[in-house]
Amino acid sequence: MIELIDKLVMYFQFPFVRYAMIVGILIALCSSLLGVTLVLKRFSFIGDGLSHVAFGATAIAAAMNLTNNIFLVLPITIVSAILLLRSGQNAKIKGDAALAMISVGSLAVGYLIMNIYAKTSKFSSNLSGDVCTTLFGSTSILTLTMTEVWLCIGLSALVIVVFVVFYHKIFAVTFDEDFATATGNKAKLYNLLLAVVIAIIIVVAMNLVGALLISALVIFPALSAMRVFKSFRAVTLCSGIVSVTCAALGILISIIASTPVGSTIVAVDITGFTLFAIAGQIISRRGLTS
Repeated sequence: MIELIDKLVMYFQFPFVRYAMIVGILIALCSSLLGVTLVLKRFSFIGDGLSHVAFGATAIAAAMNLTNNIFLVLPITIVSAILLLRSGQNAKIKGDAALAMISVGSLAVGYLIMNIYAKTSKFSSNLSGDVCTTLFGSTSILTLTMTEVWLCIGLSALVIVVFVVFYHKIFAVTFDEDFATATGNKAKLYNLLLAVVIAIIIVVAMNLVGALLISALVIFPALSAMRVFKSFRAVTLCSGIVSVTCAALGILISIIASTPVGSTIVAVDITGFTLFAIAGQIISRRGLTS
């Protein structure tokens, strides 16, 4: 145990490890806050679809040799989020079909662009590594620069402030959008706000777990909290605690065991969900017997 602590202390002397922990915790917290709303509104897979859009945008940014791809990836992802959330039941292409089209199309086009770019560029030696990092976030969070860290901190702070300030509006839109509109709330405006915030989370989270695993950060903490708690506030608070704890543990385990960061965090999230599911069953049985 002492050797393990000494090893962690040694690793945390390196700035990139501290950067990874800070960014990982902030991303996990932001993902969990919006995750409860997305699960309750049955928009759980929008994270998966938008992550594929972000992957396609990242491929375009790489082909354009952009030094900081977030300035291209973020606007494209925000526009896609707005289109997806506004393509409701009145659209000619229903929301789930539109999500599938955008998701699969972006993933395919992104990989195609990366292949074409790799064949025509002098930086063509590590295509598989670039794709793996983008899709699974294998090492990208351990190579963050100070500028990227501050950008993540700023965007995460923006997400948290928006959620706190508009908490009651988000609550109303989450449970009954028609009633919220009838009582004078601008439901469409708050849905638009949700779309922008979700897109920000997706783009920032790509460095942590990659494009294919982002939905896990959004879904698992919320579902874990729902196994035990019932009120929106309690579920949101519990989801945030679970998400931050799992992210921190996942990063620590990945450092010690030399495993991919994103996959390790998701594995810890799955373990947490299992424990909460068992706890929920125990609480439910005791409630029934009493």
